[in-house]
Amino acid sequence: MVDAVQGTSVTGSASTQTAQKKATVDYDAFLTLMVAQLKNQDPTEPMKSSEYMAQLASFSNVEQSVQMRATLDTILKAGYLEQAGSLIGKHISSPDDSIAGVVSEVQVLDDGIIATLQSGERVIVSSGVRISDSEPG
Repeated sequence: MVDAVQGTSVTGSASTQTAQKKATVDYDAFLTLMVAQLKNQDPTEPMKSSEYMAQLASFSNVEQSVQMRATLDTILKAGYLEQAGSLIGKHISSPDDSIAGVVSEVQVLDDGIIATLQSGERVIVSSGVRISDSEPG
């Protein structure tokens, strides 16, 4: 199941690159609008340069926030990958104890991990799930 885990990592990188590309496209669009605003302003009452700088700074802050979010998503997914690899062979029980067994494979999604047991049943790894080295006795 290592291939599925590695495949998710690649997908995470692709989504991060897409978010960064969107931020760049939006930044380019902002600059285009700013130039159009400069060209079409009223020559008798031009906008102050400090107002342009404030607009540029505001947009720059938004762009940095988007990039920071993408970086944090990448870090979170790396944590999911690390946790997923350590689950294989462990005994896991759902929060309500309706499903329990030994983990045979894991699937890493954007928002968490799904463990597939040797019985074929699946458990979402979330709050309340119990994980141990061996079956409780």
